[in-house]
Amino acid sequence: MNIRQRWIASEGRYDNNAMYQRCGRSGVLLPKVSLGFWQNFGANDPYERSRLIAQYAFDHGVTHFDLANNYGPPYGSAEETMGRLMDDDLRPYRDELFISSKAGYDMWPGPYGNWGSRKYLMRSVEQSLRRMKLDYLDLFYSHRLDAETPLEETLEALVDIVRQGKALYVGISNWPLEQLAFGEAYLRARDVPLLIYQGQLNLLDRKPVETGILKFCREKGIGFIAFSPLAQGLLTDRYVDGISPDSRMARAGSLTKDRLTPEVLDAVRDLQCQAKAKGRSTAEEALRWVLDQEGVTSVLVGASSVAQLADNLKCVEV
Repeated sequence: MNIRQRWIASEGRYDNNAMYQRCGRSGVLLPKVSLGFWQNFGANDPYERSRLIAQYAFDHGVTHFDLANNYGPPYGSAEETMGRLMDDDLRPYRDELFISSKAGYDMWPGPYGNWGSRKYLMRSVEQSLRRMKLDYLDLFYSHRLDAETPLEETLEALVDIVRQGKALYVGISNWPLEQLAFGEAYLRARDVPLLIYQGQLNLLDRKPVETGILKFCREKGIGFIAFSPLAQGLLTDRYVDGISPDSRMARAGSLTKDRLTPEVLDAVRDLQCQAKAKGRSTAEEALRWVLDQEGVTSVLVGASSVAQLADNLKCVEV
């Protein structure tokens, strides 16, 4: 009878003093590189591969794992993978982890399984906790703006989620600046300050800088975490010489072939040359650019292999 030996985290997981920085004006330190479960952690992905990635991340100081209720596919399965990881490896380290989830996109059929109503958010956080086998979340986000639901309803649900002990902090993702400013003031007035804003920021998409969102976060003491800092792989060497059959773009999912324009290829080749001149990978150079933007707390990376994650983590090596 084979009994699998329990995994034990590396004793040197906090040796890199350059890894952490403060999230806005809060007491929270986040790793400069956080691990996202948007891709590669669903039921269609090999569990043992996902497990090795998560183990490597934690062994190298990545304490923040970012999820959402509809990550998969299918919906909910990335959170179920997180639940398995808790049971198999991570439960002894729960107090060392900062686990986030979100709700705001399509999740279940009918009028209550989407957007930003109190009904949807309150039920979503309960379901997420159950799937991940957790007593609480460290951070719960409104995943996107719901233009049809009063902002007060969405924000009051976030307040109550904290007051009920289901999450320690709240965040906002993908809201425009005007609504973000309203939300920040609303939450602060109720003593549930907005911890962090999540937005897409990379060398090809600088909208948070151009629209003033990053500046607003700096001024208000809100952390900022950048998702898709590598533009889903465009800002790597992955597509410089064509589209390989095993790539995300070949699977025709969230990254479509029409994004690989001649202008993008030229920009990536220029970035590649700059990186080589500094002895860095293209991905490392792209991640360093995002982290160099004033006010950015962390970059949220996805990884399909341990080797890919290891390359990404070089951006915070001393």
